[in-house]
Amino acid sequence: MPNPWLALDAGADPAERMRQVGRAHERFVTGELTTHNPPDGPAMRPVVADSWRRSAVALPGPDATAPIELSDDDLESYRAAHPLARVLPIFRDLLGGLAEDGEHLMAVCDAYGRLLWVEGTAKVLRGAEQMNFVPGARWDEAHAGTNAPGTALAVDHPLQIFATEHFSRPVQRWTCAAAPIHDPGTGRLLGAIDVTGGDHLANPHSLALVRATALAAEAYLRGRLSPAATAGSVVALGRNEARLTFEGRQWRLGRRHSELLVLLLAHPEGSTGDELGFGVYGDDASPVTVRAELSRLRRALGPELMESRPYRLRAEVEADFRTVVRLLEHGRVTAALEAYAGPLLPGSEAPGVVRLRRLVDDRLRAALLAAGDRTLLQTWLHSPWGADDLEAWEAYARLLPPTAPARPLALSKIRELQYEFGLATSLQRPRN
Repeated sequence: MPNPWLALDAGADPAERMRQVGRAHERFVTGELTTHNPPDGPAMRPVVADSWRRSAVALPGPDATAPIELSDDDLESYRAAHPLARVLPIFRDLLGGLAEDGEHLMAVCDAYGRLLWVEGTAKVLRGAEQMNFVPGARWDEAHAGTNAPGTALAVDHPLQIFATEHFSRPVQRWTCAAAPIHDPGTGRLLGAIDVTGGDHLANPHSLALVRATALAAEAYLRGRLSPAATAGSVVALGRNEARLTFEGRQWRLGRRHSELLVLLLAHPEGSTGDELGFGVYGDDASPVTVRAELSRLRRALGPELMESRPYRLRAEVEADFRTVVRLLEHGRVTAALEAYAGPLLPGSEAPGVVRLRRLVDDRLRAALLAAGDRTLLQTWLHSPWGADDLEAWEAYARLLPPTAPARPLALSKIRELQYEFGLATSLQRPRN
């Protein structure tokens, strides 16, 4: 069975595949192929077709160019503090030969798709500059369309993107392979490692190489975890289903069990069934339903991890949302923002989870506004959850020098949000 993450099957003709996918791309971007008549076919990989759909929604067209979000001192300070800076020597050791051969680039991006390092010979770097493949540029799918690092982040899996599979036309003369990198203590996505070059990269070896490099980086970071950090952890920020890791085992919980686990973590002293029922179901809580869910959760986790009188976790388990709050309590705003992977169980409407979500978000946002740090605000504003934060945009604009290139963009965004919020307010007014 063909590997869906590889760009070309064994024996495939690269030139013919490029033509086939190129024709499908033109039909798709001109509207001949739509969501109801999608770009599927023998030449199209599902991962690419899905990415084109996402890109078409997010971008103004197939000639869009990735924006540059970080530069100069902002870029230097941001990447110096990033966790992947610690494994940059590993990247250079394993991929440096490719970056020096005159045909390839090595690139490292953060979890938002911002390129932190792009390395290669001067000639190849000049070619990459023409499409803004430079440090500080935003290469997630929402800003650059289908591409290996951005799509690897979107699907959380190593993959290749070949030539005309790129959504943006200026990128279609390149081929790339990328793999995501995770924090071994929490499972949080840290970024991706990428190799970019010519069509010859569309082979199993390049994909295996970037995957091995990502695993080597994660192994290095794992070796520097404290024993307490490896005992147990829960990842619940930015995802609808919590993931629990404990003593080498891992559970991916469903929605209700994720909500119950989060509430148990928020109250380590223990909770009654009624308290947990209200936190999950509100006034509609049924004691029978609550007991049944708690019983199933306890069976899944085992009595060595969860007890029932009161309901609580028996072992020390760290949770990413509690880590963010603890860092804020110690005044470590930069570390808290780095640890924040998005809203707590964003799809949950359980009253107790909603309260916790607002608590974490409000504390983090207040700390960012109080810090008055331009780089921190920029990171918040260029995340999906901070993109429409009018007050943060206004604070960021005040910190920008009058001649800063980013200032017109910030002022334009402020006007856009003021209009949207004003329009929303007027629409909600009762008519006379």
